[in-house]
Amino acid sequence: MAIEVITELPKLAPRDPEGHKGTYGRVLIVAGSRGMSGAAILAGLGALRGGAGLVQIATPAEVLPIVAGYNPCYLTAALPQDANGILSRDAEEIVLDLASKSEVVALGPGLGQSDAVTHLVKAVLARIERPLILDADGLNALAKLWVSKPRVERVERVHPLILTPHPAEFSRLTRTTTEDVTNRREELAAAYATERQVILVLKGHRTLVTDGTRLYRNTTGNPGMATGGTGDVLTGLIAALIGQGLGAFEAAQLGVYLHGLAGDLAREERGEQGLIATDVAEQLGTAWQQLTA
Repeated sequence: MAIEVITELPKLAPRDPEGHKGTYGRVLIVAGSRGMSGAAILAGLGALRGGAGLVQIATPAEVLPIVAGYNPCYLTAALPQDANGILSRDAEEIVLDLASKSEVVALGPGLGQSDAVTHLVKAVLARIERPLILDADGLNALAKLWVSKPRVERVERVHPLILTPHPAEFSRLTRTTTEDVTNRREELAAAYATERQVILVLKGHRTLVTDGTRLYRNTTGNPGMATGGTGDVLTGLIAALIGQGLGAFEAAQLGVYLHGLAGDLAREERGEQGLIATDVAEQLGTAWQQLTA
C-alpha cells in the first residue's frame, strides 16, 4: 500500500476565553538524573512554551532542587534514586500514580541507563493508559526490551506510543547501522512504524513523522540545532500539543514544524554556531505568533 505524504499542517483550536489551566492538558515529564538535570528542565520548557496548562516534572530527588529552581512555572515531584543518582525501582509506583493524574506522559530525557529505568519503561508500556512519548534513555530501554522480540503481531493500540529517536537511537531500535538509517530513512521509518504500531519521529535534517500509512517531511530547522538538549525541548512540545487535544500524529507533525521554526528564529538572533537549546525553547512563543498570524 502506498504511503500518503502529508504536507498540510494541522491547526490547534483557538483558546477558549472561558478556558483555564485544566482545559489545556496536564503533562507529566519523567526525566533527569545526576549530571543530566538540564534534560528535565529543557523538556519542561518545551511543554510550557508549547501551551500546556500544567506541566509536572518527576525527577530523582537529588536533582529536584536544580530543576525546580530553574523555572517556577512547572510542578515537580521527587523520585527515589540509587547511589548513582538514577531513579530506583521504588520510583515505579510513584510514576504510575502521577501518570494516572495526567493527560499525557513523556519519559526518557536524561534518565540514564539502568535495570530500573528499563523496568520502568516496561511498566509504563503495560500499565499507563495515556498517550506516551519515549525519548532518549526511554528509547535505549525500549531497545533492550524489544531486542528479544524482533517482530511483533500488528495490534491496535488504545493509547498512542510516540517514539522520537535520532538516527543512532533508531539504529539500536532496528538493529541496523546509523549509515543504513541515513540512507534508507523513509523506508525504515515507515516499516518500523507499521510493524510496531507506533508514531515515529525520526529526527535529523528534514525530520520525518510517520505512522506507517502517512508520512510528513518537515521543512523547518537548521544545523545550529545540532546541539545538546534541543531534542528534549521537542519531547516536551509534542506532549503539550497532545495535552491540548491534538491527535498523536498531528501533535508530532506540528511539534517538529514549530520546533524547527523556533530554531530558525533563534538562528536569526544567535547564528548557527552560537545557538543553544534554551534559545529554541524561548523562541517558541514567536514561532506560535508566526504560525497563527
